[in-house]
Amino acid sequence: MVNVQEILSQARDSMTVQRVFGEPIEKDGMTIIPVARVAGGGGGGGGQDDEGSGGSGVGYGVNAQALGVYVIKDGNVSWQPAIDVNKVILGGQIVAVVLLLVLRTLLKSRSS
Repeated sequence: MVNVQEILSQARDSMTVQRVFGEPIEKDGMTIIPVARVAGGGGGGGGQDDEGSGGSGVGYGVNAQALGVYVIKDGNVSWQPAIDVNKVILGGQIVAVVLLLVLRTLLKSRSS
């Protein structure tokens, strides 16, 4: 049988501030604090049929995405964002498709 309370406790423990702000790293008088976006959700349910057979289940998921780091040096704090290369490539592809569609429309209008 599934222990729902234990699974919910594990889900709660996986979505803590320690997941958002990583352990600080100190080197050469500089402190780096990694930052991530953490989101999660879960659900569960159970039931029984007319014959007394039944079941239950529970599940959860966690998604974490690196956002960047805070850099602390000589009393100054700066933010260094993480670059998501996949988003950069997708943005370039979208621009290229729009450009091709506009060029096609311009060429069709000139040929008529």
